[in-house]
Amino acid sequence: MTDHALLLVNLGSPASTRVEDVRTYLNQFLMDPYVIDLPWPLRRLLVSLILIKRPAASAHAYASIWWPEGSPLVVLSRQLESAVRPLWPHGPVAMAMRYGAPAIEDTLVELARQGVKRVTLAPLYPQFADSTTTTAEQEVRRALAARDLKLQVQVLDPFYGQPEYLDALAASARPYLEQGFDHLLMSYHGLPERHLHKTDPSGSHCLKGADCCQKAEGAVLERCYRAQCYRTSEGFAARAGLRPEQWSVSFQSRLGRAKWIEPYTESRLDELAAQGVKKLLVMCPAFVADCIETLEEIGDRGREQFIAAGGDELVLVPCLNTHPQWVSALASLAGKASRLL
Repeated sequence: MTDHALLLVNLGSPASTRVEDVRTYLNQFLMDPYVIDLPWPLRRLLVSLILIKRPAASAHAYASIWWPEGSPLVVLSRQLESAVRPLWPHGPVAMAMRYGAPAIEDTLVELARQGVKRVTLAPLYPQFADSTTTTAEQEVRRALAARDLKLQVQVLDPFYGQPEYLDALAASARPYLEQGFDHLLMSYHGLPERHLHKTDPSGSHCLKGADCCQKAEGAVLERCYRAQCYRTSEGFAARAGLRPEQWSVSFQSRLGRAKWIEPYTESRLDELAAQGVKKLLVMCPAFVADCIETLEEIGDRGREQFIAAGGDELVLVPCLNTHPQWVSALASLAGKASRLL
């Protein structure tokens, strides 16, 4: 059977580091109602204000980490696509981005043109969030309807606690752990607190107590990004043989004035330096491929902040990227995906 495709989807990237391209990308990204969940008129006003100055600053940040081949996220995603292809015997393997190119709609049209009848959609986000998982699924639904594509789509659910994923995460980080360190910080992309409240099916659990994430289970755990981040961290720490005092969790990439989930990575960097941590390892398990949030936000700005606060060395542990164990894990997880879109 060769009519069953695997579609890998990641967030996206500007086409180049030109301010105009960055502005186009940010507009598409920030106008997504799953990213900024405000009514359209307020969202349009807020994004228009953001787009006055932010594109130039973001373009500078992208330029600092851009590779000769292009955006690191796109290049690494293409490499992952190629690495997974021999392990997917059912049909084509393709890659698309939620924002920017290659677009999900264009990729689905091309798969249908090739005679594909079934698609396994693999959003490359270990933990669930409306601003990542849900919006990718919704864009697939929109594209199928807009182009009248007769494709059956099944979805790989968030894999934050799957043994294959956690084993690969531990294997990829092991060489860095073996070099010695004072502390490991697992920094995840942040979310506004209201996103957690909105996805809490009970309406009375998320952020209602200091130990809410530890108590999360069932339907609450299925939808709680913060709890899933902690489960990933705990599963990784157990496999890496880390003691509780050797690691901690934080959340990065705040935008705007709303309250975001804590603790903040910026605060933790200062706190750890003040506590006498000299060699800090930082890994970013919300991302499976290195991107601006890892390479520039942590690898450059985070390193500068930590050293300025009194630390000696911040080592960024690379994302899974194309680690062989991750490639095998992804193919295995995708092969077991069964939820219909």
